[in-house]
Amino acid sequence: MKSLVLALVFLAWFATPANADFDAGVAAYKSGDYATALQEWKPLAEKGDAAAQSKLGVAYSNGNGVPKDDKEAMRWYRLAADQGYAGAQCNLGIAYSNGDGVPKDDKEAMRWYRLAADQGYADAQYNMGIAYSNGDGVPKDDKEAMRWYRLAADQGYADAQYNLGVAYSNGNGVPKDDKEAMRWYRLAADQGYAGAQYMLGVMYYGGQGVPQDYKEAMRWYRLVADQGNANAQYMLGVMYHGGQGVPQDYKEAARWFLLAAEQGKTRAQAALALMYVLGQGVPQDLVQALRWTSRAALKEARDWIAKIMS
Repeated sequence: MKSLVLALVFLAWFATPANADFDAGVAAYKSGDYATALQEWKPLAEKGDAAAQSKLGVAYSNGNGVPKDDKEAMRWYRLAADQGYAGAQCNLGIAYSNGDGVPKDDKEAMRWYRLAADQGYADAQYNMGIAYSNGDGVPKDDKEAMRWYRLAADQGYADAQYNLGVAYSNGNGVPKDDKEAMRWYRLAADQGYAGAQYMLGVMYYGGQGVPQDYKEAMRWYRLVADQGNANAQYMLGVMYHGGQGVPQDYKEAARWFLLAAEQGKTRAQAALALMYVLGQGVPQDLVQALRWTSRAALKEARDWIAKIMS
């Protein structure tokens, strides 16, 4: 599951005051003119405007226009949160989850997430789902996690849509249902969510929830591979090597294996080593074969050591 979404980016807030100074601050912030944004917002914040207070919190959290200061960010978030401002309540939850400006406290994080989530704030609903999935501040409860993910997903929240897809793929908190998983993956993928795009490739490749379709799998894998995803690059290598959905092409297979191998994908390193042994798509070269075999073996050894030490 994806980790907690950091909601400290500039978001569209539920309540925007009908105030020209505030709107001028919004425009300035979007353009990267943080000094002007702060000049517009600070007087409003000091008069108790919750939206402006929350914006100042974001500025201090990110160090935009001011030195980064988590404690000062917390002060402004709390002022806005105490007025019921959902964005600030969610950001307080994130601060307590991460220990930013306050001691890490998952239970306190949950308290603030819940206040925002109960107002329909999608970021907080998603973070509630994460907390229940992981058992952070609450007992682990996959069914309750699903409930919160669904609330966020129904608002078009791509991270939550992806996590629903994963849950249906694995049967976590819901009966395993590949067709329902496909539905949620597609919703997230259509928003450009790379993890969901990769999973669509996996589902089409294996015929899970849809008829097996190598060409469609190739389309989704390529979309993600072009974003630098090593798993998708490896799968493109596999498909070009085997002629699945495309004409067999060892050179193209070697190209994709190399891209994945350079990112440390062990299977790609092993596949590339074999291609050098056989001279498939690359000149036969036992030195290169040994090099990639050694890299794959070294990574496997490191991963094994890390696993037993954890």
